[in-house]
Amino acid sequence: MKKMLLAVGLLSSLITGCSKSKKTELTILAAASLTDVCAQLKNEYEKENSDVKLLFSFGGSGALQAQIEAGAPCDLFISAATKQMKALVEKNLMEEGSVSNLLENKVVLILPKDSSLKLSSFEDLTLPEVKMIAIGEPDSVPAGQYTKAICQKLGSWESVSKKANFASDVRTVLSWVEEAACDCGLVYATDAAVSQKIRVVAEAPEGSCPPVIYPVGIVENSRHKETAQKFEAFLYSDKAKAIFEKAGFVTLKK
Repeated sequence: MKKMLLAVGLLSSLITGCSKSKKTELTILAAASLTDVCAQLKNEYEKENSDVKLLFSFGGSGALQAQIEAGAPCDLFISAATKQMKALVEKNLMEEGSVSNLLENKVVLILPKDSSLKLSSFEDLTLPEVKMIAIGEPDSVPAGQYTKAICQKLGSWESVSKKANFASDVRTVLSWVEEAACDCGLVYATDAAVSQKIRVVAEAPEGSCPPVIYPVGIVENSRHKETAQKFEAFLYSDKAKAIFEKAGFVTLKK
């Protein structure tokens, strides 16, 4: 009997211990251009919040929007443009009052590091020596959306779109240029900053496209809204701000 009671007590202790150690898993859908910076945020946040595990899923903002619309289980969404977030808000798929603008970025023109092309501006994309341009799909990838707006402003979209190789997210654009699979590409300044295999030759002309704003918000069907609120608040903290700014983002006040 004593052995049985001891075994029951031990089992009870194990169950209690497992219950105490179980972490809240917070799922965050984030634009592909946030891949590197989110790895740093994850390390910093989990270090100070041992009861939380952050699970990030990256992709084109349009594809992530579609996942939320389809009811994918997630808690927060960080988009690379306001268009996708606005669509979700209008469909009442985001927690009321939780959406705010978090970051700002810039669109840049990049070449493979050893490219012999002599490009120095977005206007040069129409030159005959430019055969293939890596661009995010304008209908689903914000970087492509901004690129189209820039080229339309410059009157070059018809020519540029004929040379375009459209990608499902901005990191694919970056990889194509790194591998010299395309002559050049359009990415965010923060994407360019993480690669040693490309060089930036121009920044989008001032006023040629809407500001590149990254909004964040809590998904309406989140099962961990209180935890999501705490993490969203952390994104505006001085620690998170330092991580974002080191990566090249401009931080915005909530």
